[in-house]
Amino acid sequence: MNKIIKGDVLDVLKTLEPNSIDLGITSPPYNKGKKGGPIVKSVVYDKFDDNLPEEIYQEQQIEVLNELYRVIKPGGSFFYNHRCRWDDGELIHPMEWLTKTNWMPKQEIIWDRFISGQLRGWRFWQIDERIYWLYKPTEDDRVGKELKSKHAQFSSIWSFQPEMNNPHPAPFPLVLPLRIILSLFDESKGTVIDPYIGSGTTAVACKLLGCDYIGIDLSDEYIKMAEDRIGNYEEEKKFLEEEIKLHKIKGKSYQDRKQKKLRVIENEKQWEKFGIK
Repeated sequence: MNKIIKGDVLDVLKTLEPNSIDLGITSPPYNKGKKGGPIVKSVVYDKFDDNLPEEIYQEQQIEVLNELYRVIKPGGSFFYNHRCRWDDGELIHPMEWLTKTNWMPKQEIIWDRFISGQLRGWRFWQIDERIYWLYKPTEDDRVGKELKSKHAQFSSIWSFQPEMNNPHPAPFPLVLPLRIILSLFDESKGTVIDPYIGSGTTAVACKLLGCDYIGIDLSDEYIKMAEDRIGNYEEEKKFLEEEIKLHKIKGKSYQDRKQKKLRVIENEKQWEKFGIK
């Protein structure tokens, strides 16, 4: 608890107790191969060659996701950041393997990354990634708990820039795990796992929100980077303060309007008892 475990993600996950973790957030390597160009460079990891045959990559992701399903508590969720890719003109969509896991896909969130457009290309400039909300149902609940109105007000399109000042080759911004943890935990606490923790962004979000975390990574370099960052997590408090400002309702919430309507109905019933309509 509250540490980063060095090792292969699948090997480490198999050592964790079943139904022991409340929430998961991650962004795995995308299997982008050696693709890159003069503007968008190829991603090169310290201890991982992101260039597997696509069939093998998807099989590995299914196995990892099923192990995560085992360790997440019933009623818990896992948020999986990925993207659509193209290989020799063929679209590869993450739902191709997500629907083969034990998870129930609850929502597909579009991450509008606010990046500048290209000057040439074979399709419109792709500025989006996807964040899949995966749910582990209980025996009697296939939907999950209702979000509070201040969190549910967000749409399924999240607009914020990618992380710009991070030495890790593929980080996601701190706002991503902050928004998820704030929305699902609200004022409660819990344990969050990130099986590809990289530069420690999910752990920093947990520290800022008073939650426990478990991270996994192969690279000594990235673990050191993450641990240093976690040790200075208060330096990133401004990002939490900015996100909290967005989790506020202007005017009456759905629950407020619902309660008002119920009170009106109850009052009408009381008046009818006295023969007054």
